[in-house]
Amino acid sequence: MNSLAPVLLFVYNRPSHTLKTLSALEKNKLADQTTVYIYSDAAKDERAIGAVEEVRKIIRKPWNFKKIELVERDKNWGLAANVIDGVTKVVREHGHIIVLEDDLETSAFALDYFNKALDLYKDNEQVMQISGYGYPVQNLNALPETFFFRVANSWGWATWDRAWQHFNPDIDELVADFSTEQIHQFSIEGKENFWKQVQELRGGKINSWAIRWYASVFKKNGLVLYPRNSMTQNIGNDGSGTHTAAESTYQVRLADYPVTYFPTEIVENRQGYEAIKYFYAHRKGSLFNRAVRFLRKKINEFNK
Repeated sequence: MNSLAPVLLFVYNRPSHTLKTLSALEKNKLADQTTVYIYSDAAKDERAIGAVEEVRKIIRKPWNFKKIELVERDKNWGLAANVIDGVTKVVREHGHIIVLEDDLETSAFALDYFNKALDLYKDNEQVMQISGYGYPVQNLNALPETFFFRVANSWGWATWDRAWQHFNPDIDELVADFSTEQIHQFSIEGKENFWKQVQELRGGKINSWAIRWYASVFKKNGLVLYPRNSMTQNIGNDGSGTHTAAESTYQVRLADYPVTYFPTEIVENRQGYEAIKYFYAHRKGSLFNRAVRFLRKKINEFNK
């Protein structure tokens, strides 16, 4: 394995989540050989000051990594600007990068998986991202151990400088020439609301770096490597996050052994595509379950 990729962790105002994220990362194979950059955003308002300070106490602890580089913002950047700035700087310096946020618990084999995949596909232009998250699809064990899928995922991921150079933050420029068929395929044949996110971003309703990254990957006909057994678990879907409501739909069981198989043919896996498409189409469940989730989301938004 060549030089290990640094980890870039973004944190804000959730001390308990940050502690879990760092504790899990520290237990990873290769953790003591890995440099970790931690970007801590400043409080958006007075209500967040105490929690931000608690987070900063946690990240200043002597965690067992090779090296820790702290970037503590003196003003609030917001997640999108923070991610774009941090990823651009760190990946340019190191050539490759692993990106986490403060609500992601990792498998003990996540760093091993990311670094193996980064090494293996470093020179293949079509492979633009390594996803740590694996969807909780039906008949999971029928899928290959790893496979390619088109969607760029933000729940723990890795990439190279050569791929991130194609990131375009201008959403209007990015999608100006998307055809009707491209929009259909971008949204997994209309089964997921990715195009709605594009429209909300263009309308100023959201400020997502992730949908812009996916659109950038899609426009280059890029592919993303996915693990069958997830290397990351989003522990922020408890309603505590900036953009999340309480949700268990995406809950997974973390991988408890290392990945040994990586595809040599660089094509989207049809079996994986169909499994994830089915998941998107059926994940919302019954009308009652949808109503409960909607109500929880509104309560969460009100409490914030």
